[in-house]
Amino acid sequence: MKRVVIVPDGVADWPLKELGHKTPLEVAEKPNLDRLSQTSILGTLKTCPDGMYPGSDVCGLSLMGYEPGSVYTGRAPLEAANMNLVLKPDELVFRCNLVTEKDGVLADYSADHVSTEEARVLIQALEQRLGSATISFHAGKMYRHIMRYKYGDDLHVETDPPHDFQGDRYEAHWPKGKGAEILIALTERSREILRNHPVNRKRGKEGKKPANMIWLWGGGRAPTIEPFQKKFGISGGVISAVDLLNGLGRCLGWEIISVPGATGYFDTDYRAKGEYAVTALGRLDLVFVHVEATDEAGHTGNIKEKVRAIENLDRDIVGPVLEDLKKLAEWRVFVAPDHYTPIEKKTHVAEPVPFIFGASDLRGRGSGLSYTEANARRMGIHLERGSELMNRLVNGWPVQSV
Repeated sequence: MKRVVIVPDGVADWPLKELGHKTPLEVAEKPNLDRLSQTSILGTLKTCPDGMYPGSDVCGLSLMGYEPGSVYTGRAPLEAANMNLVLKPDELVFRCNLVTEKDGVLADYSADHVSTEEARVLIQALEQRLGSATISFHAGKMYRHIMRYKYGDDLHVETDPPHDFQGDRYEAHWPKGKGAEILIALTERSREILRNHPVNRKRGKEGKKPANMIWLWGGGRAPTIEPFQKKFGISGGVISAVDLLNGLGRCLGWEIISVPGATGYFDTDYRAKGEYAVTALGRLDLVFVHVEATDEAGHTGNIKEKVRAIENLDRDIVGPVLEDLKKLAEWRVFVAPDHYTPIEKKTHVAEPVPFIFGASDLRGRGSGLSYTEANARRMGIHLERGSELMNRLVNGWPVQSV
């Protein structure tokens, strides 16, 4: 039995006036997803437990078959795991975004999607100036990085994700709680260091926004998570260009499948991701394929790129994977975003997401409907626990439940 999970991050959306009051899923040309939906179970899934933030960390854990309320300790530790940062029990890590600040306003949560190469130079400058026996900075990819703090008991703070308040005055979103002044001071000093850095001067000449400040958020300690093979009895692997999803995979003991050309942005190589997914199925029981571009389009309010990302995903990932599965006697697949990222809101929303559950043994239990948010709700099939979809992918869909 081979199993595949396909996660178009944040693809679920609300109807848009610009699209004739339809969603990107409703207008995108996606024949493979629609055929799968028509012959599969279609429904909605609650990926975010009550009281938790609907981030890809929390919702990703749900899709991977785990209860976030039991194992989640913060976003940054999951990303740190993919960077091979081994945390001691008393250490904390925080996500460290490179952002654009202008006149006290957070102008861009991603610093115009600063390149990984430029970011490494800037993070190195921060480490040289701000690093100490207590604090260290570690470069990740593009705008996503890590700050490690040695004495975890010094800090107990609440932080806001920068993609939630782009366009607002950032001082209204300063960290709150014990030790908040430490993070605020680091943020203010980063502005002094980065403002006139040669990398940013060069970016200015090129008409790009500067990466002139950091934003620290999503802190936590190292989690303890039961390995996937021990929990479910099968092997797994993850394909993603995002440290967070790869970090989750490492915590689960999955193989991290690195795909050349996978960027986590609009220019990602969808075809390579599809090819690598098919190849990985030859040696693994389960492959988890994550696409970030749909979420980035939601955060930036880019309708055209969200539709294009859906169509690219459908053609270059869903199509080849389904063709490969058809050659097998037994297979199961589900498609689901981790959360909504509506174009109108430009951030995550904790609504039940639309899912497709297909399998070689469903036999006539298909929805007959295309894959859209409205059709998923119309079917009346709802899973209240996000982890349940993975349970059913591993063990099968109960006959009596449809």
